[in-house]
Parts: sequence; structure tokens; C-alpha cells
Amino acid sequence: MTKTISRLYDNYPEAQRAVTDLEAAGVPHSNISIVSNNSDDWYGNDKVDRDHDGVDDRTEGARTGAGIGAGVGGTAGLLTGLGLLAIPGVGPVVAAGWLVATAVGAVAGAATGGLVGGLTQMGVSKEDADLYAEGVRRGGTLVSAKVEDGMVAQYEAVLDRSAVNIQDRGAAYRKDGWSTFDPAAKPYDAEAVRKERQAYGGLR
Repeated sequence: MTKTISRLYDNYPEAQRAVTDLEAAGVPHSNISIVSNNSDDWYGNDKVDRDHDGVDDRTEGARTGAGIGAGVGGTAGLLTGLGLLAIPGVGPVVAAGWLVATAVGAVAGAATGGLVGGLTQMGVSKEDADLYAEGVRRGGTLVSAKVEDGMVAQYEAVLDRSAVNIQDRGAAYRKDGWSTFDPAAKPYDAEAVRKERQAYGGLR
């Protein structure tokens, strides 16, 4: 049996390290997913070369047929399969992995919204799914992994190293009047994301 574990990060580099650490700990990249807010266009037109081989990772992904919802073959890892899309209520994101395909499928048939529907379909509680989706909407990055039941504690420890305390963050959101993720809400723009990171970036 497998279980889905997820964590929210305030910025992409922290989430990137979490993905790399999960892969190093033995989680196949096909079992990992990442969804990162791109309202500030950090993943723009500049070359992306995270494996430092001099070739744009997005070009490599396209050559291998990888993309949204698909892992990259060989040892390249999940992060070379990054691609751009928009999620209702969240806005533009950079993403890769199984959750994206699930979320896109949920958009077609789920009133709960793509990201929330994708998470709940994989066993995440509605309350936590709302918080994760709202966290991404406000500029964060979500990492999710499907892991064996007996390895949950080990892999959660890997994810926890720089993750947001989602319950504390949810309490902060509610204090400001938030109640639940709204897929019809207007996505945050770059300035709103910047302010959000300043307001909550120090909270774990």
C-alpha cells in the first residue's frame, strides 16, 4: 500500500532541494510531483539548466517526450520535466509529476478545483488540500510523493527539513479572513505574491 505525503515550501529552491533529497533517499521520480507558483515569472524565457550540462532542461524534456504529468527517463530526475500551465484559482504554475496529470483530469470533472481535486483523489484530506492549494496560490511550492506505508515517517522527515507548518499557516490565513480554497478566485499577481512572501516567509 502507498500513501501520499505532501509539504508546502515558501520558495522553489527549498522545494527543489526536497525533491532532490527524496530522489537520493530512494523515491522514484515517477512517484514525486512538484507544483510551484509562477506569478512572478521566475520560470521565464531564460535557460533552465539544473543538471548543469549546458543544455536547457526543457529542451531535453521535450526530446524525451517528457512534460507535464510525466517523469523523465534515466537518471535525469523529476525536475528536468518541468512545464508551464494554469490551474483554476491558483494561476500560472511550473509543475511536473503525477499530481499534475491528476489535477488536470480533476479540472474536467471536479467542482472542487484542479489542485484540490487532484490531492483529495490521492487520499489527502479536503482541509489539508485546501491549505496546500491556497499556499501555492499565494506564492508557494507544493511537493507530493507516493510512498510505501512503512516508509512514511522516513520520507516525511526528509520533506520536513524546510517545509511550512501547514496548520500554523492555515491559522494565519484564517486570522486574515480566509476560510477555504476558492477555484474561482482571482490568482495572485507578482506584487501580491511578493507581499505574501514577506508576510509569511518567516513562519514555518
